[in-house]
Amino acid sequence: MLALGALLAAMIGGSAAALAVSPPAAAGTGIHLIRHIIVIMQENRSFDDYFGTFPGGLGIPMSHGVPTVCAPDPLHGDQCIAPFVDHGDLNGGGPHDAADYRDDVNGGLMNGFITEAESQPRGCLFYGLRACARSTSASVMGYHVASDIPNYWTWAKDFVLQDHMFSPVHSWSLPSHLFLISGWSATCSVRNDPMSCVQTLDPADRTPSNPTPFAWTDLTYLLDHHHVSWGWYLDNGAAPLTLSSGIPGGPGTTVRRPKLTAGVLKIWNVLPGFTDVHQDHQLGHIRTDSQFLAEARTGTLPAVSWLLPDGADSEHPPALVSTGQSYVTRLVDAVMRSPEWRSSAIFLSWDDWGGFYDQVQPPRVDALGYGLRVPGLVISPYARRGMIDHQTLSTDAYLKFIEDDFLGGMQINPKTDGRPDSRTVVREAVRQLGNLVADFNFAQTPRSPVILPVCPKTTLTLPAALTPSLKRQGFFGPCGVPTG
Repeated sequence: MLALGALLAAMIGGSAAALAVSPPAAAGTGIHLIRHIIVIMQENRSFDDYFGTFPGGLGIPMSHGVPTVCAPDPLHGDQCIAPFVDHGDLNGGGPHDAADYRDDVNGGLMNGFITEAESQPRGCLFYGLRACARSTSASVMGYHVASDIPNYWTWAKDFVLQDHMFSPVHSWSLPSHLFLISGWSATCSVRNDPMSCVQTLDPADRTPSNPTPFAWTDLTYLLDHHHVSWGWYLDNGAAPLTLSSGIPGGPGTTVRRPKLTAGVLKIWNVLPGFTDVHQDHQLGHIRTDSQFLAEARTGTLPAVSWLLPDGADSEHPPALVSTGQSYVTRLVDAVMRSPEWRSSAIFLSWDDWGGFYDQVQPPRVDALGYGLRVPGLVISPYARRGMIDHQTLSTDAYLKFIEDDFLGGMQINPKTDGRPDSRTVVREAVRQLGNLVADFNFAQTPRSPVILPVCPKTTLTLPAALTPSLKRQGFFGPCGVPTG
């Protein structure tokens, strides 16, 4: 795939400004031993889809290795389909907006997944992938095992797996990414007026006529005003603002086109839509993943980094699981090889459940969330070894950790942050939210890197007839077809 550097430069008004690096290493204790926080946000996987059989985790209920739960299949006489091992590299997924969340959860029965998947066209068909017909809507009950995603399972075994990580909203990608950077999702009736914003699960997206619809405050406002360095890194740059979506998945986002587009979709690349980023002249912090790799190599990472994938690398159905795992591995390996590994913490998660089965009913913290469970991993030289964190978490915990580490606990709070907006809930402060500090042992000797192959052997499979079409349409990363 081609990088969209020229497009990115146009978006940020010319060549990117030099990104200030974090201060030289200084003595610290506890959380302040972490001087580089790296957030990697992948797409559309439930916890049970990736870690439903991980030893010790709250996974798929089993008796003697046989699932004890199921979901009805309305198109086949309401036959109840139990979760099953799915080695498919390409998964269809299911719809996942607010209405789908409600119907998937089904009053706490957690059995509406197949019904919803059968109610709408499946994403892979928008690419003309007729082989998707081989994978029925019941495939949302499928789950992957260690041999499918060996790198993800290795990090889970060696570092920390979170089995109560929930999407911050019970909806799709756009509001989830708004929460990732700001702790809120809203629609604003007056441009550039934070007090005109009202919370919503279906926020107005960026358009050429309204490129900055997000008037409320995001975390980079506080980072900038406290001179904390940060970067927002886009895989192959930014996709065109005029493109509704590269992959179907949210309200009004599906488009028919013959090929995946390089660059991060605007529904994931939300930061340029915040007015405070423009007002503070911080667009130069929006960079490419190649720049992140260079900064990791030279030991010049900022204090906080967010990394967003393009469509092919995202794992968002129908993007390939193997391609996404390889993309993430390249980033994690780069941090581990960096001179700054000993002061780094990597937070890896997936933005929403993507329609895939999960058996845990999410807790309610406010009108917008939480959403269904997603995988969460903490990778750091100070991460506890082989820990499963059972705390209730969401990406709000990332905001809190960053604030506690670099801002002395100051939060995105309209009463105290110096930029009032109309939110009524400070998500970092809700009583249900756990604390990521529990995932670390700051007294331990910093652990050595665990470098993994970017192209591991897996048991993921693809129909041979589908491979030529996937190659033409840009689904394969540098590893090509996965090898078993």
